[in-house]
Amino acid sequence: MSEISNLQPAAIWRNFDALTQVPRPSGHLEKVQQFLLDFAAKIGVEAFKDAGGNIVMRKPATPGYENRKTTLLQAHMDMVPQKTPDSKHNFETDPIETYVEDGWVHAKGTTLGSDDGIGVAAIMGVFESNDLKHGPLEALITRDEETGMFGANELPKGELNADYYLNLDSETWGNFCIGSAGGIDITATMQYQEVENDQEAAVKVTLKGLRGGHSGLEINAGRANANKEMVRLVREAIAELAARLVSWEGGNMRNAIPSHAEVVLALPKANVETLKQMVEKQRLAIEDEFKTIESNVQFFCEDVDKPATLVPEEIQDNLVDAIYGCHNGVVRFIPVKPDVVETSSNLAIISIGEGKAAIKILARSSREDMKMYVATQLESVFSMAGMKVEFSGSYGGWDPNPDSSLLKLLCKVYKEQNSKDATVVVDHAGLECSVILEKYPNMEVVSLGPTLRSPHTVNERFEIATAEPFWKLLTAVLEQVPEK
Repeated sequence: MSEISNLQPAAIWRNFDALTQVPRPSGHLEKVQQFLLDFAAKIGVEAFKDAGGNIVMRKPATPGYENRKTTLLQAHMDMVPQKTPDSKHNFETDPIETYVEDGWVHAKGTTLGSDDGIGVAAIMGVFESNDLKHGPLEALITRDEETGMFGANELPKGELNADYYLNLDSETWGNFCIGSAGGIDITATMQYQEVENDQEAAVKVTLKGLRGGHSGLEINAGRANANKEMVRLVREAIAELAARLVSWEGGNMRNAIPSHAEVVLALPKANVETLKQMVEKQRLAIEDEFKTIESNVQFFCEDVDKPATLVPEEIQDNLVDAIYGCHNGVVRFIPVKPDVVETSSNLAIISIGEGKAAIKILARSSREDMKMYVATQLESVFSMAGMKVEFSGSYGGWDPNPDSSLLKLLCKVYKEQNSKDATVVVDHAGLECSVILEKYPNMEVVSLGPTLRSPHTVNERFEIATAEPFWKLLTAVLEQVPEK
C-alpha cells in the first residue's frame, strides 16, 4: 500500500492507488480492461467490454430511487506515457510510483495518470459503495482517448440508456465545462533514398527540459515547442556551417506540447566548435524569449560516430523549410470570449531518418470551418515540401447548453456545499462528450473534476484538497437526480 492509499476520501484514493499498479499507456490497455472487469465481478455489478474496447458497467437504483433518471458516469482508462530522460520506467510493465509533496500527489519521473485515472477511481468508488443513494447508474470507461478518442468513436449506438451524463475528465475544481473544441490529426509523410555521407564529423544536438504540457489546456500558456525551437538551430546550421541532416526525433504524443527533441547533424570537422557555440547562443535566446515560462532549458551537443548516410540535400531543405513555416500555437481566440482559445495547432511529433519522414500535428477549434481552415493551411505547407498529407481522427466540437437541468442541479449543489457559485466554462481541450453526444444526442452533459495540473507531462500533479469536495458533490448530485 502506498502513501496515497491513506488519503481521504478513501473511495477515490484506494481505487486510484490500485489503478496506478496496472500498466495502461494508450495502445496497451489489455491489463486495465481485465482489471476493470475483475473489479466489477468482485463487487457484483454487470460489466462487459463492448465492440470499441470500452468497459461498460451498470448498477441498479437504490430501493426507492428506481424512477429517477439514469445517470452515466464516464472517464477514460488510458494515460499519456511521458517520462524524464533518465527514467528507466517501462509503461507497459511497471506500476506508477507516487509520492505526496506540499499538498499534491506526484509521480516519480513519469506522468501520474490522474488524467483520467481519478475519474475512473471515482466511478469505481460509486459502483462499489453500498451506502450511497442513487437512481439507475451506467459507467462508460473508454479506451485510447489520448491517442484519438478511439473508444468513443467506436462506441456502439443503442448501448447506453442514460438521461444525464457526467464526464469526469475536467481538471479544475469548481469549473463545470459545458462545451469543448473539435480536433483533427494532420499527418505528413514521405520516403526518400538516403545518400552517402561525405562529411567529416557528426554531432547529436539535444533540446530538453521544456515544460511541455496539454496541447488543448495549455496551448495559450506561451510555452516553448521543442520542435519549433530546434528548427531555428538546424536551419542556421545548414545555412552557415554546411551542416547536413541525418535524423530528427522530437515529441511523442499528438496532444502534448513537445518538451524534447534530438537531431543528428553531419558537418565539416572545422565547424563543430562553431556549432556548439551556436547551440549555446540559441539556448540563451530561448531562456530570454521564454523568461518566467521556461526555467530548465537544456540545449547541448555531443560528438557521435559518423553515420554512413544523410537525408538528400533538396529533401532536407524542403523538410526544414516546412517545419520552420508550420504554424504552431494559438491561431485566434473566440471573438465573443476573447480569453478563450478558438483555434490552435500543435506541431507534436517529428521523426526523420532511415529513409522516412513523418510529421504529426493536432489542430483544434470550436468552429468547424476554422478547424478545416488551419488543417488545410498545414496541408499546404507540407504538400509544398513534397510530403503526402492525410487527415484523420476528426471530431466535432461540443456545443454548450447553458440551460441544461443537469448543469442547474450541479450549480445548486455546489453553491450549497461551498457557499459560492461554480464557474461555467467552455474548454479548448477536446473532450469525448462531443463524440458520444453524436450517438446519444438526447443526453444532458456536464464535465467536472478535481484539480490537476500539467497533464501529459512529468510534472503532472493532483491537488489532494480538491478530492474530498469533488466526491461530496458527485455523491450528493447522484442522490438528487430528479425523477423521469
